[in-house]
Parts: sequence; structure tokens; C-alpha cells
Amino acid sequence: MPKTARPRRSVLYMPGSNARALEKGRTLAADGLILDLEDAVAPDAKELARQQIRDAIRQGGYGRRELIVRVNGLDTQWGRDDLTAAATFDADAILLPKVESAGAVHQAEAMLATAGAPDTLAVWCMMETPLGMLHAEEIAEASPRVGALVMGTSDLAKDLHCAHTRDRLPFLTSLGMCLLAARAAGIAILDGVHLDLDDNVGLEYACRQGREMGFDGKTLIHPKTINIANEAFAPSPEEVGWSRKIIAAHAEAAKQGKGIVVVDGKLIENLHVLEAQRLVTLADAIREMEQAAT
Repeated sequence: MPKTARPRRSVLYMPGSNARALEKGRTLAADGLILDLEDAVAPDAKELARQQIRDAIRQGGYGRRELIVRVNGLDTQWGRDDLTAAATFDADAILLPKVESAGAVHQAEAMLATAGAPDTLAVWCMMETPLGMLHAEEIAEASPRVGALVMGTSDLAKDLHCAHTRDRLPFLTSLGMCLLAARAAGIAILDGVHLDLDDNVGLEYACRQGREMGFDGKTLIHPKTINIANEAFAPSPEEVGWSRKIIAAHAEAAKQGKGIVVVDGKLIENLHVLEAQRLVTLADAIREMEQAAT
């Protein structure tokens, strides 16, 4: 399965030190959960969070939700223990903070292998520093384990000395560089969080902008924002209907030896069909995921 195939419309950060949050995650409509050992966990709760995340994953009940464990940086006192423990948690991915080079990925990869991580365990990379932006291509291509880039726009804003504006113009260069790197490497990419939880209009705008740019979904910090992200990053019924229509029309034209076809006055080529197939596959995967959750 391609690394970008599964739904990642909404991926929610959840503090590993909060047992109630870990339990609630089993019932939320998020496509993925980032079980956090880093920013959301106080220093004196790191070990407890590690144990609770391990127990929660092993207990199961998360259905088809993608489970990602965000570890502390390897330059901290907790990072190595986090990574060694999480290697065998049966999570889908490990999220590394503040990745700035391919070397950081290689270091983590070697530690995971030593700790007995399965080959299926992916490495996701937080892109949240200026140096990370400049090295986005080498990070995305660093290892077959790399499955996604995750934008950390809050830390990035701090380092850039830039503002959080509605149109996010200060971030567009960074977002674009990481998008190019992810798509060139054939991996997923998730947009950064929207910080104002009372600003649904701004969240809807940011989600729409993110999807128009090409992101697979958005990282979130509160369950009440899940539905907005899910709606924004899912193919609409109109898009799915049009996609199925041009797939069928192009297939019929191919039977007649034609490489292009006109549908409702629009010229359809193979490149349009490939995108249509991606949207239909995504819509089908979303429907199957939602049915499995009911």
C-alpha cells in the first residue's frame, strides 16, 4: 500500500500522561492519534506517560485509527528510553521532534532496529525549524521507514520570528518546501495545528487552504475540531461522482484505442484519471473506516 493511501484527514495530539484522554481516543472520529510523550507531558510524568501509552496500545480498541507515538528528542534525558520502549509498542509510527537532517533519521532508525522494532514501524518527522525546512528533501528520502512529514508551525513561527496570520503567508515558503519533498518521496504530509480553539471560521479556512495546497490532513489539539478537518480533507460527493464518471469514460475510450476523451466539455487525459482514482480510493477508505467504527 502506498504510504499516502490511508485517510489522515484528522490526526489528534493526545497527552500520554492523561489516562482519560487515551481512553476517549478509542471513541473519537479522528483518523489518527499522536500519543504524546513530548510537549504535552510534564518532566515528572514522562515515565508514567510511557507506561500508559504502552498499556493503552496493547489493550487495543482503537479500531482502524493510526497510532503514532511522539517521543522526546534524542538529545534529551528521555529520548533514548522513549525510542527504545516505543519500538515494541505495536504502534504504527514513531514521531521524531525537530528533525533537521537525514542523520537524525538514521540515528533513530538504528536505535529502533537494535530495540527490535518491526520493519513495518514507520518513522514520522516533525518539521518545525528553519534548518529542517532547508533539509526537507534529504529528510523525506532518508529511509524507507520515513512515512510522513508533520508540520510544526508553532515552533517554526518562534524561530522565524513570524506572525500567525489568517492567510498564513509567513509559512507558505516552508509549507511549500516540505510539500515538494514529501510528494517527491511519495510519503504523506500533515499540516500544522490551528491554535485558536474558539475560531472555527479560521480553522475551516486553514483546513481548506491546506487541502488546496496538497496536504493529506491536519494535526489537531482538541477533539472538537475533528469534524471540521474530516469534512475539509475528505473528497466531496461531487468530486467522487465526477471522478467515477471520468474513470469510466476514459476506460471506454481506451477500449476504442483513444488516449483522451471529452466529458461534459472537459478534456480528460490519463493524468486526470490517476488523480480521480486516488480520490475514489481515498473516499472508499474513509467510508470503510467509518463503517468499521459504527
